[in-house]
Amino acid sequence: MSRTTPARPVSVEAVFPELAAHRGRTTRLHPRPGRPGMRDSHIGGPMLWPQDEPWPLCREPHRRDDEGYVPDEIRKSRTVGTWPTRRPWPDAGAPGQDGPVPLTGLAQFFRRDIAALACGPDGADLAQIFRCPFTHGPYGERRYLLRWRHSSEAERAERFLAMAPEVPLLRGEDELPEPCVLHPEEVDTYPWAEDGTLPAPLIARIDAWDDAQAAEHGADAASYQGDLSVPPGWRVGGYPSWASTGPMAIGCESCATPMRLLLTAEGYEMGADSHSWMPLEDRDPSLQGKASIREGRSVAQPTRLRFGRDRDLHVFTCSADPGHPPRWVLA
Repeated sequence: MSRTTPARPVSVEAVFPELAAHRGRTTRLHPRPGRPGMRDSHIGGPMLWPQDEPWPLCREPHRRDDEGYVPDEIRKSRTVGTWPTRRPWPDAGAPGQDGPVPLTGLAQFFRRDIAALACGPDGADLAQIFRCPFTHGPYGERRYLLRWRHSSEAERAERFLAMAPEVPLLRGEDELPEPCVLHPEEVDTYPWAEDGTLPAPLIARIDAWDDAQAAEHGADAASYQGDLSVPPGWRVGGYPSWASTGPMAIGCESCATPMRLLLTAEGYEMGADSHSWMPLEDRDPSLQGKASIREGRSVAQPTRLRFGRDRDLHVFTCSADPGHPPRWVLA
């Protein structure tokens, strides 16, 4: 089933004609639980990974927890709608104490499925995203990996990895992605309106308009950031959202070139002020507004993942050389 974003509650360019010059496009991925294959774009499914190629490992020191969740028990608990039991860490050779840790495969995206996906080095058309299952350092930092491939080369492998290696315990239930199929949809997007992302007089007018809308319509008022600017959820390209940090200039650490947004990962498909973006197919047509949204985690949090304290994870790549290291920004 495809996913269709409802028409915006207000025509933003009718209210602010200057925004036409800043209109962009983003591809909403609309992940929903399913059974993706290794040759599909997906979140949480099997990676297209040649069997003779080593699986990526994190070799840095990790923070140690006393308890965790067994991956298979997480999967079983989700099937029956219960919560998994916390288990003690293994005593000998526990992950995070004395050895490399296999990364968790979060997602893979083919350009043949998502035309807006930027090319990788030498025209690579398959992006694979990984995360270390454990935290690092005193502030609980995370480590991510972007692996680019040429899909035609990878698909010529004689054999493929049937099951990715896993750590025996995960620190949280939300470390294990739920396998999700994607329903890509392109929508218009506009810059976050704060601290230099748009001309200052325009930002002032947007803020004044938001205040007037709230005064007239109360809690049901449309807002620029929540309803007209950047959609929530997983998406490719477009503009970054800056709700937690405020806008940031992201430059390549190798050559100082301004970087472009490759993709955004977000745990939830809507927030308190962004429910108008929920697709029509996930609504009860007999109801209106927020009340029409169908309940259940498969709609609100389909991937089961979290990034930081429910923030957006932006992945930026160098616009001059996509082979330069990406930057991972929680915002």
